[in-house]
Amino acid sequence: MPDRALTPTDPGTTETPGILWLVEGGGELESYARAAEILIPGASVDVTAGVAGRLTSRLVVPGERLQSGQVLGTIECEGT
Repeated sequence: MPDRALTPTDPGTTETPGILWLVEGGGELESYARAAEILIPGASVDVTAGVAGRLTSRLVVPGERLQSGQVLGTIECEGT
């Protein structure tokens, strides 16, 4: 399977102040496991893995402003 991208999915938000990673780079993820939280003033949005695998890259760092649809990281799917 190809690598999968992690993107924020909250359609009501066009820009957010940051991310809190819950998994280290290279860490293993199960399907639908929480990988990160998008931090929005007054709330947070969970970013979950759509597939099981290994987080191969974290493309944003805490404190970096995010744009809607921006790729946050990639997961190498199990069995690839």
